[in-house]
Amino acid sequence: MNLNKLIENFARLAVGRLSNSSLQASSRNFHQSSNSLKNFNSRLPKNIKIGKFRFETHVDFKNYTLTPLKTAKTGGRGLDGRIWVHRIGGGDKLLYRMIDNKRIGPTEGEPLVEHVNVIMKDPCRSAHIAVVAGGDRKRYIIASEKMKEGDLIKTSGVLTAMPVRASDGDAYPIGSLPIGTLIHNVEQLPGDGGTIALAAGTSALYIRRVGNKCIVRMPSKREIILSERCMVVVGRVSNTEHHKTKKMKTAGESRWRGIRPKSGWWQRKDGYCGRKIRPIKPAYEAKPVVQPPEVFRWTI
Repeated sequence: MNLNKLIENFARLAVGRLSNSSLQASSRNFHQSSNSLKNFNSRLPKNIKIGKFRFETHVDFKNYTLTPLKTAKTGGRGLDGRIWVHRIGGGDKLLYRMIDNKRIGPTEGEPLVEHVNVIMKDPCRSAHIAVVAGGDRKRYIIASEKMKEGDLIKTSGVLTAMPVRASDGDAYPIGSLPIGTLIHNVEQLPGDGGTIALAAGTSALYIRRVGNKCIVRMPSKREIILSERCMVVVGRVSNTEHHKTKKMKTAGESRWRGIRPKSGWWQRKDGYCGRKIRPIKPAYEAKPVVQPPEVFRWTI
């Protein structure tokens, strides 16, 4: 039986005769109620992404914690129970660690000095992570290539007129660094946290400056225009040998990683029809994006 017909029958039993407009309103309220998730995906943003993990209901990502979080698998399924993203499912159980990509330092005076306690592998990402302690807090950060346990790293938000001599793992505004510096964990907008060059062995290159704007060449060779106050971390991301160790040795390793097999007939790209070689796209300037309100939360 159709849902509208069912609601119409219930309404006639309870009230008698109802107008079509009231029936449509009651049907709309039923669809939008939090108790029913049927057809709820039609009211979600079209560009929403379903990840591999979901977390317990008591987890609040606004409150940072060093405790590894238990995860469950989504299987690529959305709120309606149907597959939204294919080729996701299964895999080993993983513990998720909150990575703090916001290297925000004092804007006046001496920089914040943090001690590198531990450098460890993280099953949820390709790069190694480090536990650093400074001031009154501890946090996880993306480890740089030359970072070692016991090192002291600096984080400063002071925008200097003269370029500073920064060590590997230090964080400064990009306008304070000399041109030609290898950087990672690059912010697109000041204060938003690093979003560029976070994978293992990747790095961006600070190539030139025009006024108060800085041009950075990303790992994809495309250029981006950044504000001089965007925070970046000096050096290359750790685990540079990841491209050698990530190769799968057995057929089951993809299932251990939560990757389901492809469907359909796989054809080898033998180059008979050639390939398209397109020029690199021009540099673009990052602009703030209005995030949609949080309309749902995963539960286990």
